[in-house]
Amino acid sequence: MTEPIPVTRAVDHGTAKLMPDVDRARAWLLTVDGAPQSYVDLDAPTHLEFEYARRLGHVLDTVDEPGRALDVLHLGGGALTLPRYVAATRPGSRQHVVEADRGLLDLVVTHLPLPEDAGIALHTADARAWLEAAPAGSADVLIADVFGGSRVPAHLTSLAYAREARRVLRSAGVYLANLADAAPFDFLRSQLATFAEVFEELAVIAEPAVLRGRRFGNAVLVAAQEPVDTSALARLTASDAFPARVEHGAGLRRFTGAAAPVRDEDAVPSPQPPQGAFGIG
Repeated sequence: MTEPIPVTRAVDHGTAKLMPDVDRARAWLLTVDGAPQSYVDLDAPTHLEFEYARRLGHVLDTVDEPGRALDVLHLGGGALTLPRYVAATRPGSRQHVVEADRGLLDLVVTHLPLPEDAGIALHTADARAWLEAAPAGSADVLIADVFGGSRVPAHLTSLAYAREARRVLRSAGVYLANLADAAPFDFLRSQLATFAEVFEELAVIAEPAVLRGRRFGNAVLVAAQEPVDTSALARLTASDAFPARVEHGAGLRRFTGAAAPVRDEDAVPSPQPPQGAFGIG
């Protein structure tokens, strides 16, 4: 058998590289300009290597009854890790993936092809432009995992954007976002204040060290109109190799403090991570 070799391509927004995992026969790490973006095991699509991806997976597992097909909108494609996960855990789901970088999407589908029956439609477009044109009440879950380099773009952080997300979701729908920040958490607090204006229920999943301000890291935002099963999420995240904490209710409101919702004209990208902040979890 021929050993897999790394693949490097210039894409629309940088240089992408697919690197094989020496420990798993058909697993690959995707980086863009050296920053890890996605990890996919073609033989085991339910294997989520990155910590934040596992946390998103835990939320997906607790949405509605296990195995029930869902309509899912993904803003940001990467190596299509979560769409593959949903297709494997919830067969029959209808999924749309919006990725602004056509070159990146072409690289992924060429070298890491999707199963023919995955039910995943791929679109090259700006995430917010697609969201604004999407039908109201068309999604059960909306997952935002969009990074320009290593930063969440400013136009995906505002109150107007949050309102569009709410419009596209059904009444029992759930919004998920992969965010990144560090103390004093100006960005994360502003996102909580923004989404609290639009959604009734909020939760954040992150490592305790991140929430205590000891290091830069990912935080998964969960927003919904109906109560989130935070007890189930707490059990699932606590059992991970790198346990996380689920903050919600009064504790999360205290964390948010006096932060104000973000208007389009005031929106800024998430902070630049320090060198070496991100890696495989």
